[in-house]
Amino acid sequence: MSVSEDFQQAQIDVKKLGARPGNDVLLKLYALYKQGTHGDASGSRPGMFDLTGRAKFDAWKSVAGTDQEEAQRQYVELVRRLQGL
Repeated sequence: MSVSEDFQQAQIDVKKLGARPGNDVLLKLYALYKQGTHGDASGSRPGMFDLTGRAKFDAWKSVAGTDQEEAQRQYVELVRRLQGL
């Protein structure tokens, strides 16, 4: 399988996890997904009353500069770890 195919499969697999990961892991998954699909974060940081939006933006911004294929590879690895593979 290619990285792209593994990435697509991991997006399906993450929805089937037995237990919901903690917020830190969810933010990491979000950041790697966004980086792998859209590249570096763009736009302005959400306002201070949008705590969820700010956390997601900050997580995505933290992986800025990571190549999209590398972000997809890291996403797949993280999902596999969560599955216990």
